[in-house]
Amino acid sequence: MPAIDSLPERRGPRPRTTPANPHQQLDQNAPPRLQEALFERARALPGVRVGPSGISVPGARAFILDEELAAGPPEAFMIGREFAHLHPPYDGSLHLMLPEATARVVVAKGWGELHPVARRGWLPPTAMMVYGPRDDDELEVVWTILQACYAFARGAQPGGRG
Repeated sequence: MPAIDSLPERRGPRPRTTPANPHQQLDQNAPPRLQEALFERARALPGVRVGPSGISVPGARAFILDEELAAGPPEAFMIGREFAHLHPPYDGSLHLMLPEATARVVVAKGWGELHPVARRGWLPPTAMMVYGPRDDDELEVVWTILQACYAFARGAQPGGRG
């Protein structure tokens, strides 16, 4: 997995998002083909099952880690063992949990933003929105970020450290 520090800068301006719940991406949305490609990759990760999100809007698909693999800290999960979810097709962004240092890099490189509820201090600063991929190159970047989230939920550091 490529290191988070080596992520490229996201091209162009950030998409518009809602300032409160439900936190949604309003423009520059991911094409359905790319949303499904990301979904299929994530559901194939070892120990991941898919179900309705326990915390998001109707239609959001959650990635839930098997109990025996869920060795990450509490702030690696949104609710239960849900570590990420993909929003419905009209949106295509993800909410996921990242280590704070990783989250700062993702924000600095333009790939995501802190969840507005985390900005208010009601969720840990590990709660992020990652913008949906607009093309195949962006799919690879978002996949790298999602793999870092998965590693966090499993108790490993991104890039294999820890």
